[in-house]
Amino acid sequence: MSKKKQDSILQPPYSFNVAWENLLDDKNFIKVFLSDVLEAYVVNQRWYGGKASKLKYIELREYFRIQQKGEVYYGLLLEVNFEEAFYQHYFLPIAFVTDENFAEKERILPLSINGQAGFIIDAINLEAFRKLVFERIVNAEPNDTTRVRYHKSLGFHDTVYESSRFMGLEQSNTSVIINDKSVIKFFRRIYADKNPDFEMSQFLSERKGYKNTPAYQGSISIMDADNVNVTIALMQELVPNQGDAWEFMLKELHKIFSNLEYKGINVHQLPQTELFERLNIRDVPPEIIDWAGLNIFIKLQVLAQRTAEMHIALGSEFEDTAFTPTHFNGDYEVWLKNRLLYQFQNRLNTVENNLHRLEGLSLDLAKEFLERKNEIRKRFVTFDWTKLKGERIRVHGDYHLGQVLVQDDDFYLLDFEGEPESTIRDRKVKQPPLKDIAGLFRSFHYAVYATIFNHMEEYAYSQEDLFLAGEILYRYFIGVFLETYASLIQEHNINIGYRQERIFLLEYCMLEKAVYELGYEMNSRPRWAVIPLQGIMSIINEPK
Repeated sequence: MSKKKQDSILQPPYSFNVAWENLLDDKNFIKVFLSDVLEAYVVNQRWYGGKASKLKYIELREYFRIQQKGEVYYGLLLEVNFEEAFYQHYFLPIAFVTDENFAEKERILPLSINGQAGFIIDAINLEAFRKLVFERIVNAEPNDTTRVRYHKSLGFHDTVYESSRFMGLEQSNTSVIINDKSVIKFFRRIYADKNPDFEMSQFLSERKGYKNTPAYQGSISIMDADNVNVTIALMQELVPNQGDAWEFMLKELHKIFSNLEYKGINVHQLPQTELFERLNIRDVPPEIIDWAGLNIFIKLQVLAQRTAEMHIALGSEFEDTAFTPTHFNGDYEVWLKNRLLYQFQNRLNTVENNLHRLEGLSLDLAKEFLERKNEIRKRFVTFDWTKLKGERIRVHGDYHLGQVLVQDDDFYLLDFEGEPESTIRDRKVKQPPLKDIAGLFRSFHYAVYATIFNHMEEYAYSQEDLFLAGEILYRYFIGVFLETYASLIQEHNINIGYRQERIFLLEYCMLEKAVYELGYEMNSRPRWAVIPLQGIMSIINEPK
C-alpha cells in the first residue's frame, strides 16, 4: 500500500457491486474508506489517543472476519500515522446496517452494496455483534489455533446470552455489560503483543486464585500477519460495587475537612509524624482519630491488605518466566535512568514554557523546581541499583484510587493495562512492588488537594492551613497503610528490602510519579500543578 494519503477515485453516493462478505477485498472500497471519511470518524472518538499529534494518514494494516454461521462482521487493525513520524494501532470492528433510524451518530460511511443502501458503523453499537462475540467466547474450543482465537475460562459457566448494554464513558477502550454478570472490554488502542490487562487478569484470577479482582472469563485475540498474538477483547466478571475508591476517598475527606471547624481544631497544634513511619491504628494520636474518625484508617488497612495479597500472588510464581521474581541488575538500571531522564527533561521544558500560567504557591514551587533541577536530576541518576537486595516482580503499573472498586467494606483491584505513556514492552518490565504503592500514595495526595480545591469556599480556614492539615493527614494515611502492607508482604517472604531500602524506593518512585503527573497538570490544569510540585518538593526536602 502506498505510504501516502489515499485519494478517493469515487465520489458519493458510494456504490459497490460486491457482497458484504467480500467488501474488504474491493480496492475501490478500501480507497474510499481510508480517505477523509474514516479519518474524520476516528479523530472524534473518545478512544482515539492521538489528539495531541497531527494525523498524516490511516492505513488498513490487516482485517479479519468475526463470524458465526452466516453472520459476518469485520475486525480492522488500523495503523494511524502521524506527521511527527510515529504511528499507533487501533481496533475497529465494522458492520453494515440498512435501517436509517439506527446509530445515526455512529455512522462511518453511507454506501450501497449490491443495490442495498445502508451504512458502515462501528459494530460494537450493534447488539447482534455483541451477542455473537459472547457466544463465540462461551463456545470456544479449548486449544483454538485458528487466526481469530476465542478463549473461555474453565471456571465460567454462563452460556446463554440475554442482554447487553454499554458500561459508560471510557477513554481508551469500550466496555459492554453482558447479562448484568459479565463485562467485555474491547481494546481500542492495540499493541503487537498480549495486552497486560489480559495477562494479569488471567494470571491473578485463574492461576493464583486472587479473589479481589474481577474474575477472568474469556478473551479474543488475533494472530496478526507477523504471527504475533494481539489481544482485542477481554471478558471478566462484573463486580457489584458502590463506585471507585477515588470517589469514596473524596467523600471521606470532605467530611474530615468539614470536621476541622465542627470540632474547633487548631491546625497548627495537630501532632505530626515522619513520612513513611509505619503505624498501627493504636499509634495514631487520639487528636488525629478524633478529627478524621476511625473508619477511614480501618478502610486503609483493608486496602493495604488487598494490595499486599495482589503482590504476594504476583511474586510467588516460579514457572512462568513472565511472572517469576528477579533481582535488580545493570540492564534495569540503564533502562530506568534513560527513561526517567527523558521524562524529566520533557517536564522541565513544559514548566519553563508555562510559568506564565502559574501564580501564588504554584509559581513559587515551580521556580524552586527549576532552580533545583540539577539536585532532582541527581536523585534520579546517582545511585547504584544493583546494590538493592529486594526483588522485582510484575506489578499493576498504573495503580491509583480510580483503579479500585469499593464493594461494601472491601476493595477490588482492576485495569492492569499499565501507564498510558509507556510502551507495551515497558509496561511488562518487572518493577519493585513499591512502585505500585508509590502510585497509590500519590493518589492519596491528589485526593487531599482535590478535596480542598473542590470545597475551598466551604471551609472556614485559609488555604495555607488547609494545605498544612492535608499534609499532616496524608502522612498518617501513608503510615497506617504501610504498616499493614509491609507486615503482610514480609510474612509471605516477598522481598521488598530493609527499611532504608524501602524508604529509598518509595521516595524514588513517588518522585518519578509526581514528575510524570506534572506534565499533565501544566498542560491541562495549571491550577492543580501545585499538587505534583508539592509532592516533588516534600520528597526533596525530606530530612535524610
